[in-house]
Amino acid sequence: MSKIKSSLILGFLLFLSGNNFAQCVMCSEVAGKEDKAVGINEGILYLMAAPYLVMAAALVGYLLYRRHKKRKSVEPLG
Repeated sequence: MSKIKSSLILGFLLFLSGNNFAQCVMCSEVAGKEDKAVGINEGILYLMAAPYLVMAAALVGYLLYRRHKKRKSVEPLG
């Protein structure tokens, strides 16, 4: 897949994400419409973001490793 196509797909998905402040039915019943709901919403977003950050860090690490390995194998003998 070309980089341009990947960028367009990513941009489209980010555009569709919209406002992500939502909570499950159980959480909304417990929190009600008080200030606690804001804290619960933020907590849900932090918990949701953690696995994505770990996977992104692993992907960046793998890409850097592959780049380093490629450069090392191309160096001239001498």
